[in-house]
Amino acid sequence: MQTVLPMFSQAGICFAFIERSRKCTLISEIINLIQKGAKINDKIMDSKANVVVAYGESYAMVFLRWLPYLSEQEYLGNKTNGKVWILTAQMELTSMVYQRTWDTEIIHGALSFTIHSNDIPGFHQFVQDRKPPNSAGDGFIKDFWQQAFGCVFPNLVLGKLEGAICTGEEKLESLPGPFFEMTMTGHSYSIYNAVYAVAHSLHAMSSSKVKDRVIVHGWRMKHWNHQLWQLHCFLRDISFNNSAGDKISFNRNGELKAGFDVINWVISSNQSFHRVKVGRMDPQAPPGKALTINENTITWHRWFNEVQPLSVCTESCHPGSSKKVKEGEPFCCYDCIPCPEGKISDQEDMNDCYRCTDETYTNKKQDFCISKVVTFLSYEEPLGISLACFAHLFSLITALVLGLFMKHHNTPIVKANNRNLTYTLLISLLLCFLSALLFIGQPTKVTCLIRQSAFGIIFSAAVSCVLAKTIMVVLAFVATKPGSRMRKWVGKRLAKSIVLSCSCMQVGLCTVWLTSSPPFPAADMHSVVKNIVLECNEGSVPMFYCVLGYMGILAIVSFTVAFYARKLPDSFNEAKFITFSMLVFCSVWLSFVPTYLSSKGKDMVAVEIFSILASSAGLLGCIFPPKCYIILLKPQLNHREQLMRRKE
Repeated sequence: MQTVLPMFSQAGICFAFIERSRKCTLISEIINLIQKGAKINDKIMDSKANVVVAYGESYAMVFLRWLPYLSEQEYLGNKTNGKVWILTAQMELTSMVYQRTWDTEIIHGALSFTIHSNDIPGFHQFVQDRKPPNSAGDGFIKDFWQQAFGCVFPNLVLGKLEGAICTGEEKLESLPGPFFEMTMTGHSYSIYNAVYAVAHSLHAMSSSKVKDRVIVHGWRMKHWNHQLWQLHCFLRDISFNNSAGDKISFNRNGELKAGFDVINWVISSNQSFHRVKVGRMDPQAPPGKALTINENTITWHRWFNEVQPLSVCTESCHPGSSKKVKEGEPFCCYDCIPCPEGKISDQEDMNDCYRCTDETYTNKKQDFCISKVVTFLSYEEPLGISLACFAHLFSLITALVLGLFMKHHNTPIVKANNRNLTYTLLISLLLCFLSALLFIGQPTKVTCLIRQSAFGIIFSAAVSCVLAKTIMVVLAFVATKPGSRMRKWVGKRLAKSIVLSCSCMQVGLCTVWLTSSPPFPAADMHSVVKNIVLECNEGSVPMFYCVLGYMGILAIVSFTVAFYARKLPDSFNEAKFITFSMLVFCSVWLSFVPTYLSSKGKDMVAVEIFSILASSAGLLGCIFPPKCYIILLKPQLNHREQLMRRKE
């Protein structure tokens, strides 16, 4: 037990119960043995285990056949509760005289390892000829005959004869199989081979004596006598073929180079039995092929309806789950728990689940890994096409507005509030729309390096133009007051200074960003479960938010100044329109931050593109449509006289 139990444990096999029976050496111990046998039988029959491994010597089968009759319960009630017995090679179907008519249902469907045997020519005829008339002087034959056939020989009994008279011509074939077999059993075959092995060894040893003779002092001959223990050396090297054609030889450890047959015991309704060879255990076979079993030829106990039985305390955990050992139970009794999210198990009864590689993800059943799809915001998908179309559409509209203003560059409405600032703002908005295209398509080293910086600088220039326009409106109103000293500040130089200084600040931030920790192409393996997202790693995230934050500061300042100047009297006062545009701009970018942080994969890029397009369109749509309306539809209002009249 100490030797084999660790081996069973390593193979994942545990036992529901382990019982030991003692040998009966005294008649006084029979009662204790019967009581012990009754408890063992009850435990076997009450157990949910369907397989019982029995280890014992040859006559252990005698005790095994006692078990159903020793039960403290009603045996007939449990008769159908079949078990599959696995018997070791030492055990043979042996019966005492009083057991020859007993029911052998208990071992129906059993599997046993038996010593390999073969049919010896003439053995069957030899057994048939073993009769008392032919065995004069062999007292064993007559004793066996009387016990086997339940008769007596007159010349062996003193006094009055009772029972049947033995004629000596009874047929051995008529005896029950469990009591006497006409074929050679594994034990008999081993004895047969052992006798011949010793004979061949003695012959080899005697032959070596002749070879070892030496001549001493002329004609006197002397040889070295072999000791009996030296026979083992010859046994180890012996090799011969027996009469059945089997090769008999030993390995270097003195073990017989033979395997075991796997026998299926099939009991018929008339209590006759058959040994059906269903497999072979060959120690000389390659690794992994030592044990071969033909499952289709096995006859299972009738309790299982000829279906292979299962003997487990827990059903196998299917792929997608793992084992969790029950507290206080053997290691093979466990619960099956589903694999946690992100892990799989692709085999039955796995101790733990494991994660897929970064390039794969778990399927719905969590029993295998699926390769992730490489993805990015491309021009070939609806979202990318839509955003690109909007970017081109707004770019075209901006270019048309710019062309319209340049065509009417000498009209009052174009000249009002600094014509150059208007052109600069329109060009900045045109570049803003076009910069959104840098975010679509597979990220490269160049696009990752320039897209955020270009977006930040161009947007800062656009917002700086809006801020300059707003400041110029305020200064123009203040400068018109009598005695004001602000007139010297009103002019193109101030507007250029505001735009350049504000833009240069953003250029400085982007320069620090690109020199310290620039963006680079990367593959996001984890944000989206089923995809590998190709993206631009922003390098320094704080610098990215500094660029956005600086634009936000410019926008807030512009909004504040425009809100202050929205009611200033002027025929072409843009402050009210700038106020709405900055309100749209700030709303878009304030909502951008939480939306961007909550998005994953290419959705983050789409959110940023949408914010760029929406905020740029807000500036374009809130500032320029009123002017375009006057230029195209109300040209009579686009005159200096009309401007002066409205001021009055």
